[in-house]
Amino acid sequence: MLRNALSQLLGARRARPAEEDGVPGRVRLPLPPALSASLGCDAVGVPARYGFRLMSHLPRAGCVFADADQWWWIVPSGSDLDLDWPEQASYAAGAYVPAGRPRLIHAPDSRTPYTPPIPLFLMVCQVTGVAPTWDPSGRPKAVPTP
Repeated sequence: MLRNALSQLLGARRARPAEEDGVPGRVRLPLPPALSASLGCDAVGVPARYGFRLMSHLPRAGCVFADADQWWWIVPSGSDLDLDWPEQASYAAGAYVPAGRPRLIHAPDSRTPYTPPIPLFLMVCQVTGVAPTWDPSGRPKAVPTP
């Protein structure tokens, strides 16, 4: 059992992002195999200069990847719906990010890889100096009665 856990840990450390099929220059951020990504995953990237500040102010952080230029937070798929992410932030559907050498710098204590998207959105707005805005989709919020 210990040998299996050690091999999984070492395998996760050696895992490198894999290039996306058909789109050169993009890589998919590899999640640790022990974490469940049942909600799918996207990634929100910010310039590296904001990374430590965001990390220290978030109530809970999921998987965080970083390279020299960007820090990437894993969020559930669809976390871009109705949110106007600041211009300095990058939203990567499917966690396919511009190629670089992003590596896992933070793994969560829980069994899910996600950073809650609303607190992340509000903190990204704060550190970038942008007022948070929502873009209502125009669809009804409640199901009308027949």
